[in-house]
Amino acid sequence: MHFNARYNTLSSRLYHHQQPVPLKGPKAGHFNEALADQLQWSEQDKAEWMEICSGQKTFAEFEPLAMVYAGHQFGQWAGQLGDGRGLLIAQILDKNNQTIDLHLKGAGSTPYSRMGDGRAVLRSVIREYLAGHALNCLGIASSNAVGFTSSAQGIQREKLEPGAMMLRTSECHIRFGHFEWINQYQPDLLSEFAQKCIEWHYPECLEAEQPILAFATKVIQRTAVMIAKWQLVGFAHGVMNTDNLNITGSTLDFGPYGFMERFRPNWINNHSDYQGRYTYQQQPSIAHWNLWQWLNNLVPLCPTDYDREQWKQDLAACLEHYEPTFLEHYKLGLNQKMGLPGFHKDSFDCAMAFLRILQSEQLDYTQGFIRLQNKEYDVIKDDCLDRRAFESFLSQYKTIREFQDTTELDTQMTKANPHYILRNHMAQKAIELAEADDFSEVDRLFKLLGQPFTKQSELEQPEDLGPLPSDVPEVMVSCSS
Repeated sequence: MHFNARYNTLSSRLYHHQQPVPLKGPKAGHFNEALADQLQWSEQDKAEWMEICSGQKTFAEFEPLAMVYAGHQFGQWAGQLGDGRGLLIAQILDKNNQTIDLHLKGAGSTPYSRMGDGRAVLRSVIREYLAGHALNCLGIASSNAVGFTSSAQGIQREKLEPGAMMLRTSECHIRFGHFEWINQYQPDLLSEFAQKCIEWHYPECLEAEQPILAFATKVIQRTAVMIAKWQLVGFAHGVMNTDNLNITGSTLDFGPYGFMERFRPNWINNHSDYQGRYTYQQQPSIAHWNLWQWLNNLVPLCPTDYDREQWKQDLAACLEHYEPTFLEHYKLGLNQKMGLPGFHKDSFDCAMAFLRILQSEQLDYTQGFIRLQNKEYDVIKDDCLDRRAFESFLSQYKTIREFQDTTELDTQMTKANPHYILRNHMAQKAIELAEADDFSEVDRLFKLLGQPFTKQSELEQPEDLGPLPSDVPEVMVSCSS
């Protein structure tokens, strides 16, 4: 590995050094060799992946640390939070010379664990391992993982479950909540911290007349792009607290997430979300709310020669980039999924008409687009109670497509519509087998989700291609992990 330690050069008030506490009886789970290669792991590193991913081996070049931060959870100020069960165990350079965090999840209690035990269970580790891999392969910025291990040690949740650890990677673990904690508890650190965030993640902003405003705009735009991409694949994060969004616009902290199946925009995938705050349809507005909270923490960075009220207005103006950035990427992506020309004035309205059909008929979101892509119009119509509505849509759809070479439009569709998403029942089957020390289904799904836009008939199973029957209960997912 090529180490590039950065975070531990900041004030020691921002973290706590400690070593991971390995679980008893560690067992190999799954190893992402392609990611290890991208991270320039040596052959020895790869041979020792299980020791690294189970907390048995750390590195002299970087003393592990738990970060402290704060946050708004379900819209309410939650005070001090932090890495309650995870440790940053290294920062290394990948093949692109980008600094990547290695973060060990389930590594034991820290000063920020509050009432938690500092552990992770196999169930949640597998869900995060597969989801990060799935999103990366869908072209959506996300944390990823080098590997995970199970153990013989039981961890108490609603029931006793196998303990596990996972080595997560991300280009950034700095959250909106870091700024909230600094402002609330250590405001003298804010200026240096913001400067380092810009130097490390947005160096181009250093050349701007007002680097903080340029930084804020970039964070807002990247967040908007991430949310647009979530919406396009039907991904619902489930717990969009300010401590779960980072400053580089990449997906972080998979808890009770879900990939939508039947198109229900108000679907509550997190059964701890009693008010439905974090449903799929709410994600764009919640991200806007989180960014507004984050911007408030930049107010104290007003330059000495700047009118403070004008500074507040200029920060607020940065947020005006959010909606047009989100809509630009969402409309472009939706037109590509539909195989519609972006320049046509009616393309977006036609796409929305298709979404209304998916919603009213409760059709599968992913397979609905695949059937459209495969021109299986009669199959879709046969699933509709309101056949006239579909025929009206189809007439408009075919008319609009005549304005551009359909070969080009069809090619766009194949690049925009995945055959496979990680449905909750797919993950659950892998979990149940893994809890019996059989990781074959984890491996199958890892391979399947690694090429989501390519039909893999030899690898797929029928249940990968649609929702469970309506008489089978949904897999219940909550914040318990």
